[in-house]
Amino acid sequence: MRFGKIDYLNLLPFDVFIKGYPTPSSFKQFLNHRKTYPSKLNKDFLLRRIDAGFISSIAGYTAWRKKQATPCGIIGNKQVLSVLVALQGEGMDTQSATSNALCEVLGLRGQVLIGDKALRFYYKPQPKSGFVDLAALWHAKTGLPFVFGRFCYQAHGAFYKKMAKAFYKRPMKIPHYILKQRAQESQLTRAQILHYLKHILYRIRAKEEFSLRCFYRQVRLKRAARPKRF
Repeated sequence: MRFGKIDYLNLLPFDVFIKGYPTPSSFKQFLNHRKTYPSKLNKDFLLRRIDAGFISSIAGYTAWRKKQATPCGIIGNKQVLSVLVALQGEGMDTQSATSNALCEVLGLRGQVLIGDKALRFYYKPQPKSGFVDLAALWHAKTGLPFVFGRFCYQAHGAFYKKMAKAFYKRPMKIPHYILKQRAQESQLTRAQILHYLKHILYRIRAKEEFSLRCFYRQVRLKRAARPKRF
């Protein structure tokens, strides 16, 4: 079983969850060696180097159509804080295909920031120049939360669907020592990490599913680039 995962703070609760979830030893060995950024994980999934993972929504389109997507994902609840467009610059983030496509769908021009880089920008104490939270703008336009990533699979479907359900149903308290470690790595405070995670949801219900359908339709209309195998 080859599971891939992005090494971002939005999946910190999953990191804690998976430590205690019963899996084969080979699963966790592979997981610990396969942490990466979203666009690289997309390619691994499309090339079938991994069986499953939290895949960028835009790369999970085929899995969604084939009904190989679980009702679990990475959702910005009204705002997300870690996916921003700084309006004073310009340039896509090479690490995230979904964020780039959403920026295009929303008609924004600017510098796309994701992950820890975006959070450091958001939380820095000095005055910040203009920026837009992409989940907040999507919510303002549609009234819907935005699904940035989805737990998709290509094999071992029953195992991964059971895992996804167990994850989103179980409230996860992050141990102090893990928060301290991730705070040092990300250059954020523990309070900032906890504040950020309050904006992230993981269960995909009817509203989130409809939001994905709206996004996919806009991607087609705008002819935004989608990840491909080659």
